[in-house]
Amino acid sequence: MNSKYKVVKFKKDKFENIDDFISIEEPLEILLKYKEKDNWVINSLSITMRTPGHDEDLVRGFLYNEQIIQNISDIDSIESFGEKVGQYKIQNKIQVTLNNSKNINISKIKRDFITNSSCGVCGKSSLDALEIIKKEKTYKSDPKLTKEIIIQSPAVLRNNQSEFSKTGGIHASGLFSSDGKLISLREDVGRHNALDKMIGNALNKKQIEAKNQFVTCSGRLNFELVQKVLMTNIGLMIGVGAPTSLAIDLANRFDMTLIGFVKEDSFNIYTNNQKVIVN
Repeated sequence: MNSKYKVVKFKKDKFENIDDFISIEEPLEILLKYKEKDNWVINSLSITMRTPGHDEDLVRGFLYNEQIIQNISDIDSIESFGEKVGQYKIQNKIQVTLNNSKNINISKIKRDFITNSSCGVCGKSSLDALEIIKKEKTYKSDPKLTKEIIIQSPAVLRNNQSEFSKTGGIHASGLFSSDGKLISLREDVGRHNALDKMIGNALNKKQIEAKNQFVTCSGRLNFELVQKVLMTNIGLMIGVGAPTSLAIDLANRFDMTLIGFVKEDSFNIYTNNQKVIVN
């Protein structure tokens, strides 16, 4: 979603008034409705800045990646509500109703999210809350990727983005099969939101087959992006930019292959090169 703005462009020693498409950024408040004992409870879970659109996918991916739910079927309904506000008349609240309180970690919700929902970024209360819930490692040797597919994947991602060509200011995450076919793609001004949207969409459509798939993201790779992909059990992740030290450490811990700085003729493998076909 984008909007047209008046800007002054400087090029070749000249100033020019032009119209430019800019990616829209708006807050989204996620509210959670669930049963505690015999009573329905509604709490504000988190506030995130996002590009409006595919909000339901964003919520699905967020709840799953944070392991608030164990399965997409734990969600009974997702509904946008409230007044249409701001310049773009957008509903910036969304309520998720969960259908099985036995599968919900209520203490985790209260500890890590509700008391800190006003932070507006991730709602995590401390570094302790970043401890990953996942226990099993990813497939150590699968999927197998050729160097050609690795190099091509960022271009495939970019060429299939609907907003990047217009604004140049939006991130994307894509789910690929091991033969390089793009399965699912989502965009957002936030890298984490783009990944949550993509994973939420793929989970909802039952598209994830971890042994034969990989994820490519625009930009750099940090701890939280790697953690989100690990929750799907996908063990190969590609980024256009560099990973952080913590992202590398986390990938190593779970046998994930982490690849960064992908260019037309080069890339860096930071962890577990067994999944890259070198010949």
